[in-house]
Amino acid sequence: MTKPDDAVTCFKKGFSCSQAIVSTFSEEWGMDKETALRISCGFGAGIARSGNICGAVTGAILIIGLKYGKVSTGDDGAKEWTYNRVQEFITNFKAKNGSINCTELLGYDLSDPEQLKRAHECGVVMTKCPELTRDAAAILEKIL
Repeated sequence: MTKPDDAVTCFKKGFSCSQAIVSTFSEEWGMDKETALRISCGFGAGIARSGNICGAVTGAILIIGLKYGKVSTGDDGAKEWTYNRVQEFITNFKAKNGSINCTELLGYDLSDPEQLKRAHECGVVMTKCPELTRDAAAILEKIL
């Protein structure tokens, strides 16, 4: 299976889009799956259902940081390289999906309990989110 397939499978098992991305890529960059699932848990549904940045996007940003992030003072080159990779990811994700904002991507504000309920009832979470997760994983794979 490919990483995008793995990420979608993880999402369909009941993990958030962010958890699906981070846990799929984490071990390759030195983080065990359990830690990956824990650390990325709060980012799903646009950061804890706040409808902000898509969890698949935040998951990808976490992995980019895990691989390239600055870890010592004065290593501004690593910081710049990381920022450039994140910007590249965002540009590609927006080009494919039109936005990185969860509410805009789904057409529902998941911070509103009624809209959250409607989003689940109409199936948008189980149809659109796997596609977004797959797209994020595919773009991330190319950047890494």
